[in-house]
Amino acid sequence: MTHRVTLIPGDGIGPEVAFAAQRCIEATGVKIKWDEQPAGESAIEKYGTPLPESTLQSVRDNGVAIKGPVTTPIGTGFRSVNVALRKQLNLFACVRPCRSFEGVKSPFENVDLVIVRENTEDLYAGIEFAAGEPNTVQLIKQLQEWSKQSIQPDSGISIKPISTTGVERIAKYAFEYALAHGRKKVTAIHKANIMKFTDGLFMSVSRRVAQSYAGRVEFEDRLVDATCMQLVLRPQDFDILVLPNLYGDILSDLCAGLIGGLGIAPGANIGEKAALFEAVHGSAPKYKGLNKVNPTAMILSGVLMLEHLGEEEAAGRLRAAVEAVLKEGRSVTYDLKTDRNDPTAVGTKEMTDAIIAKMKTHSVAVG
Repeated sequence: MTHRVTLIPGDGIGPEVAFAAQRCIEATGVKIKWDEQPAGESAIEKYGTPLPESTLQSVRDNGVAIKGPVTTPIGTGFRSVNVALRKQLNLFACVRPCRSFEGVKSPFENVDLVIVRENTEDLYAGIEFAAGEPNTVQLIKQLQEWSKQSIQPDSGISIKPISTTGVERIAKYAFEYALAHGRKKVTAIHKANIMKFTDGLFMSVSRRVAQSYAGRVEFEDRLVDATCMQLVLRPQDFDILVLPNLYGDILSDLCAGLIGGLGIAPGANIGEKAALFEAVHGSAPKYKGLNKVNPTAMILSGVLMLEHLGEEEAAGRLRAAVEAVLKEGRSVTYDLKTDRNDPTAVGTKEMTDAIIAKMKTHSVAVG
């Protein structure tokens, strides 16, 4: 079977890591028909926008995409290309596994948790009003009248929508993910003691959804600030964390830090009709074209894509090859060396070559 996949190379270091992932996916033997499409700064000159409609349509048509990091230009009207993709394609679930790898330096060991982040609501919905504008002044007056609370007249305003529909959908996704992947516990994260009508809704609806999974998946809910502390004290206490959009963004970076950094943190954005896979890290333009950056996060995002396509055996072989190269610590980029100035560090292409070689020599065992 041949799968149709949209490939969005991105910009900055995006093309280097995206094509590294493409090479590794092809090396598994899975048949892919790639449809390469632009996004980010690379699309501006030709299309006049960082997110052309043709790119969105390609993902809609194919149902699956893998994307390199993109730079969102300032002053285009786009808050973020990534956010726009998620909203336009209704990719409501952002899934970011965080697992320790032998050979990757970190003060923590045996971390194995998954962030499930609601992707379409919360403060990242982008409903904002700039300080001093007429609509903002009018809104502030109306809010003061409704709430009977004082708001500084020179304030900027952000609206935080969290809906019952959105929480039910992401909570059910987290529990179904737990059942499908043999996970034992879901923890809902919120700040319901302060934001009683938004985070409070997230808490209460998550609790209600959890009742349908009682006896199959353990459930708890925790405050976001306390969770940050507990994650760095006892990360092994957590399994799946389901969070509103903003907290999910922040805690996924925190959890990436637990396992050694964003360079090994993959991500998936899942909707009912499409899925988009991407590394968590940014486009790092200063490293563009230097053959220096770590491709692991992007390659592991390719592993997640293969699993989504039903190619579990190929996904297992590729993951095992990545793990073997990381464990050996020989053919890895500078950031994965104990000493970042280690002259034995290799480039993006050479690390990718090493991972492909591991698969070809059948020297890895699939767990």
